[in-house]
Amino acid sequence: MALIFPAVSTLHRDPRLLGYSPYVSTLCIVIGVVWLLLLPLNEYSRQTYISENALLPGQVHTYFGGSEQHVFKAYKREVEVLNTNGTDLVAAKLDEIFKSAGLKVARQKYEYTSSGKRHSGENVYSILHAPRGDATEAVVLVAAWRNMSGELNESGVALVLTLARYFKSTKGQFLCNSRANHCLGWSLWSKDIIFLITADSKAGPQAWVDAYHDAHSPTSVSSLPLKGGVLQGVVVVDYPFSHHFESIHIVYDGINGQLPNLDLFNTAVSIASGQMGIGTVLQQMWKHDDGYRDRLRTMLRGMVNQGLGHASGPHSSFIPYHVDAITLQAVGEGSHDEMALGRTVESLLRSLNNLLEHFHQSFFFYLLVQANRFVSIGTYLPSAMLIVVNFTITAMSLWVQSGRPEAANANLRGHSGQTTKSVKADRVADVTPAQSAAVAERKLFLPLVFVIGAHFLGVVPLYIFNRSSEKVFSPRPISWPRATNMVYQMITIVFFSFTAFNFILPYVSAVILECYFHPTRQEILLIKSFSLLLLGMFLSALATLNFSLAFLIGLSSVPLTFVHPIPRHPKIAAVAGIFMSLLAPTMVLICSSIYWEIPVGNILIEAAFGWDVWGMWTQVVVWCVWWPAWLTGTVLLASSLVKSSNKQRS
Repeated sequence: MALIFPAVSTLHRDPRLLGYSPYVSTLCIVIGVVWLLLLPLNEYSRQTYISENALLPGQVHTYFGGSEQHVFKAYKREVEVLNTNGTDLVAAKLDEIFKSAGLKVARQKYEYTSSGKRHSGENVYSILHAPRGDATEAVVLVAAWRNMSGELNESGVALVLTLARYFKSTKGQFLCNSRANHCLGWSLWSKDIIFLITADSKAGPQAWVDAYHDAHSPTSVSSLPLKGGVLQGVVVVDYPFSHHFESIHIVYDGINGQLPNLDLFNTAVSIASGQMGIGTVLQQMWKHDDGYRDRLRTMLRGMVNQGLGHASGPHSSFIPYHVDAITLQAVGEGSHDEMALGRTVESLLRSLNNLLEHFHQSFFFYLLVQANRFVSIGTYLPSAMLIVVNFTITAMSLWVQSGRPEAANANLRGHSGQTTKSVKADRVADVTPAQSAAVAERKLFLPLVFVIGAHFLGVVPLYIFNRSSEKVFSPRPISWPRATNMVYQMITIVFFSFTAFNFILPYVSAVILECYFHPTRQEILLIKSFSLLLLGMFLSALATLNFSLAFLIGLSSVPLTFVHPIPRHPKIAAVAGIFMSLLAPTMVLICSSIYWEIPVGNILIEAAFGWDVWGMWTQVVVWCVWWPAWLTGTVLLASSLVKSSNKQRS
């Protein structure tokens, strides 16, 4: 044993091992990407199943239909008239409809301000108290007056009103089964049912769920005069047209990448597909052949939505409160009518009514590749961790290099003209294991101040973009010809101004760093080591909370591992600098807006709204984690050009 440990110590200090660091990092990146591409295969994905046996999806007979269709058409006509008459009478009329059904009704006003614009409205909700319950648990049936696309949810609102009347009506007390000679009692609900009509799909649900949990600001959101039990599940109905539909699009993404329990999603799929014969789709994959290509596209679309962290529907606001929620969106033109969707909702609520305890047995972290197949966290998490670990490997390698004597003695002040044998001996293979045993003293002050300062600097764009106004202005006088075509959003002007500033910031910072602080080679290595170490630490922690965001940012930051200062080759450094400028978060945002055909201003307004209303923290990761790492890497690369320029002058 005494002979083994010295050998291991010598091998650990062998500088030749540092030469393998780039290859190990490259191998981790390649394996991580390939791992992700393998996930849609049957060998790595699993068939969905119901973990909570008490749900019993599709095991009950549904009675919604018949004469209820006439009630639905009447309510739908009421919704159409209210929309044409204006929004002032909407809340009062909905209140009247719920009261006529014999339900307790309450209203809630709210007003948010984001990007200089007011978002206000009034929610209306009613509560059906369970005849067999003690008001300790509740499920929520939601229909937004306008969906996420801004369309009038005419059939969705009418369907929720019809279901509220159906569940409470005197006819529902004794429903006669036409297949038998007896009547069925309707006192089956063990949980309260809350029927919620929100004024919109973004601010309204957030205001209501915040107030339900007493987490609202009384100055902007009114308290709820009526409350039920603890929320166990939420179902949102989105049916914005009049014709029959083809399939149900199940939307499940929550704020900050949080997801509902997989059992709720599986229950909805089982009821719609198995019991009702309605096709189910997800992630806007209207045609899915269950092949590898469509599975991969479905998974990647889910990762993008999860990585963005925005609300994908009214249900998203409930998930941060550990309330499992989904949106059932009727899509296409087919043979299924509103009664089929109503029976689906009824059966789903009956399954939620069977729950003995909160959803907990199934998965909360998963990737769906198809409506009936998913990938669990234990299978997909290594792909992100392999991407992230390459930053840590490189950071450790740079730390070891910074402790070598020649790293401490070699001063890279290009203007001083110093040339030492230690600079020429920079190659790892030229240093013997005996020479590497000595560790030089590391100067940590400048690297720590620079890296920490870069991360604190990320607060500036975070604050600017969340506080900029979306108001428009015209740079020309109104009397000028075509002045109305020269109208811009203020937040767009701010963004492109920051993009231009962001392009020159690394080079200005490099000039200040080289001319005033004269960093040595050791300090340059330590700056990059600390930056990559923090990036790896943040992303590894983020991967367990929002896998998709960690993977996407990690993949975008991969060039930071391989870009090094090149003082002896200024032309290569200039090309690398241009390449790094194209990988800036601002440029990635511009390219994304072009690809999705969404104006940059609209993306920033949505992000600011998410910050102000939803509590979305995607911007924090972008501007306080990703952007500082990019800035640090680009500054070190630009320092090569400054160093070369100083050397030419001297």
